[in-house]
Amino acid sequence: MKLVIASNNKGKIREYKQILEPLGYEVFSQSEAGLILDVEETGTTFAENSALKARAAFKLCGCAVLADDSGLEIDALDGEPGVYSARYGGLETDDERTALVLKKMKEIPDDKRGAHFTCTIHFIKADGEEIAVEGKVFGKIAHEPVGENGFGYDPIFYVPELKKYMAELSSEEKNAISHRGKALRKMKELLKKEL
Repeated sequence: MKLVIASNNKGKIREYKQILEPLGYEVFSQSEAGLILDVEETGTTFAENSALKARAAFKLCGCAVLADDSGLEIDALDGEPGVYSARYGGLETDDERTALVLKKMKEIPDDKRGAHFTCTIHFIKADGEEIAVEGKVFGKIAHEPVGENGFGYDPIFYVPELKKYMAELSSEEKNAISHRGKALRKMKELLKKEL
């Protein structure tokens, strides 16, 4: 069965292939499938944005599709950057966005630095049935970046249960605890029941 991921992010595509191909799906990125998607993410939640992307892809290809939306939500910043995580402050790079978060969090004490990553995956089966799942990982915002792995806000996200920063984790460790990993495992269980 053909499955198109509404993304060209190589890391995401690799994760999806590892988990979904053993279920019998032939997984393609949107560019591999010849899709040109430019979906305006007008939703106010990760669930709304992932649904917008999945429905746009489904309209174009008519086969099973999957889209996700994810980001960082910081308690002391009333949930910012949230759905704007990838374009926070209108800034271009991960480093600039991370620096903006650290600047805004400068005066926030350690006990008020709680945050979480959220990922919502929206799957549309070939027959048009829609499934949505969500995963979260909780932690704290650091005072400075630590680690060389990962991307985005990983270097400033501390995971207390592992006593490590997200950017210090191997890809296996990250997949085991990450928001996307949790959402993907939920999706995999739902799909396994149906196959």
